[in-house]
Amino acid sequence: MTTHSKPATDLEIAMQAELQPITQIAEKAGIPIDALEQYGKYKAKIDPNQITAVGEDAKVILVTAISPTPAGEGKSTVTVGLADALHKLNQNVMVALREPSLGPVMGIKGGAAGGGHAQVVPMEDINLHFTGDLHAISTANNALAAIIDNHIHQGNALNIDPRRIIWKRVMDLNDRALRNIVVGLGGPVQGMPREDGFDITVASEIMAVFCLATSIEDLQERLASIVIGYTYAREPIFVRDLQVEGALTLLLKEAFKPNLVQTLEGTPALIHGGPFANIAHGCNSIMATQTARKLADIVVTEAGFGSDLGAEKFMNIKARLAKFKPSATVIVATIRALKMHGGVAKDALAQENVSALQAGMANLAKHVDITRQFGVEPIIALNRFITDTTAELDAVVSWCKAEGIRVALTNVWEQGGEGGIALAKQVLEVLEQDNDFHVLYDVMASIEEKTRTIVQKVYGGADVQFTDSAKKQMAQIEKFGWDILPICMAKTQYSLSDQPKLLGRPEGFTITIRDIIPKLGAGFLVCLTGDILTMPGLPKQPAALNMGVTADGKAKGLF
Repeated sequence: MTTHSKPATDLEIAMQAELQPITQIAEKAGIPIDALEQYGKYKAKIDPNQITAVGEDAKVILVTAISPTPAGEGKSTVTVGLADALHKLNQNVMVALREPSLGPVMGIKGGAAGGGHAQVVPMEDINLHFTGDLHAISTANNALAAIIDNHIHQGNALNIDPRRIIWKRVMDLNDRALRNIVVGLGGPVQGMPREDGFDITVASEIMAVFCLATSIEDLQERLASIVIGYTYAREPIFVRDLQVEGALTLLLKEAFKPNLVQTLEGTPALIHGGPFANIAHGCNSIMATQTARKLADIVVTEAGFGSDLGAEKFMNIKARLAKFKPSATVIVATIRALKMHGGVAKDALAQENVSALQAGMANLAKHVDITRQFGVEPIIALNRFITDTTAELDAVVSWCKAEGIRVALTNVWEQGGEGGIALAKQVLEVLEQDNDFHVLYDVMASIEEKTRTIVQKVYGGADVQFTDSAKKQMAQIEKFGWDILPICMAKTQYSLSDQPKLLGRPEGFTITIRDIIPKLGAGFLVCLTGDILTMPGLPKQPAALNMGVTADGKAKGLF
């Protein structure tokens, strides 16, 4: 794959690339033509039922990161670059990623297709409507909301208490004005007035169900198990009580098939599902990961934010459910982000500051500790920026060597797969060794024990406490026998604690659980901490202000 001039932005690099027809990518990946459902020339859905496993299932490489900062880490970029580097080393590799949400794309974070010369393409399609999966999830979610309100309007045979409906509507945009609303105004023919609200689509339980289901039958059963609210007698109401799980599955059946695209260097890529990692489990779909494992020897995937969020949930929720183990873990770090964890302001990051860098490496050390607790040996991918100095790079490499931690300098943004060869070689060495992967808690333990394990072992905190509201919810969950599920912590991504401004490696803190929400379809309990919001807002200067279309119909302003 070649590029023409010297483009300056991610979008320009992506748009100047010469893509291979998706049929060629499918052939390269061993996907039979009967399994391919094309969406134009460069993207397709694949039917997992038409895929036959070749040999043993692939080894899984999980890419995670230190606690994210505004300085940026480049986790998706390194994930794609590593896959391309392994491809260059003649490995049979696929990359499996999450689908971007329009909320962050139009807001402040930007897209999720990698960057520079380590991208999945067509980048503009992937970051916008792609194959319509998120729209299908939004539609299924909102169809359920409409059916709930219609059931109440038509006589409420199930005795649903309108004050105790927990199912919200969703949209795939950031819109703080819709967090709390009132529906049903305008008189008797408009339905029953009640308080309601919107979440962002990627926070919907249907997104989590979509990503954790292992088959279309499992998808329907999980949808049926969703709790939408409670009766006047405070008994739970399930989707199966409304008898609409079949209709919801019908709305999702095409979206449930993984999406096939390619990297700039022609490595096959599956992009499917996209739950946030600070309010959900933050991993791409099990269907995509398991399909990739049937087709390749190595699958490179990622989990959202730092290892305290995405990786913890990848291990304790996704890998536990899908019954596979990660064979290696890559922790992405940058000099800039480490200096910020060491106390440097964002506008001073270009200046050399080895002492602040060394202070910030305490955060890196904790993320190494987190992955090792799961029995998986990490490799540090030190993602280079032009402002990094030799002294700063040497300080990190020397520290890693002194601590017995594998480290590799990466420059995949500028060089693509070639800039990830050193990392790929380190990964291949780790893949030759077996590991002692294990989850950190038994699901049969109490809710308090499971959350305390995460707080103490993963976050490095002292203890966990529950608000009076959370204690009442815990008692109700135990009454219904739902306490035997894994825990999905909803926590800020910026700190190991539940306080966003506590950077570095805070100690002695207590995590406060303010609410516990049962997600029986997804199969976990969401523990809300801090000020986590399920519907984000837009920043003062949203990325959308820079977006548009050229006279010849090309996208501009995406990143």
